[in-house]
Amino acid sequence: MEEKKKASEAHMRATAKWEKENYDKVLVRFPKGTKEKILDSGAKSVNGYIVQAVTEKLDRN
Repeated sequence: MEEKKKASEAHMRATAKWEKENYDKVLVRFPKGTKEKILDSGAKSVNGYIVQAVTEKLDRN
């Protein structure tokens, strides 16, 4: 059984720095069960579903 290689500390710091410079983080809270509904809808990820929904809404306005 192959072990996964762990990222080096330098790589993790570089990734964190890049994300901080290129992304805004937003915490959202939904009622229990919403995550399952999103995944049951066929979405590949909850994050992707939310990003798509927000982007579509912003594009309409």
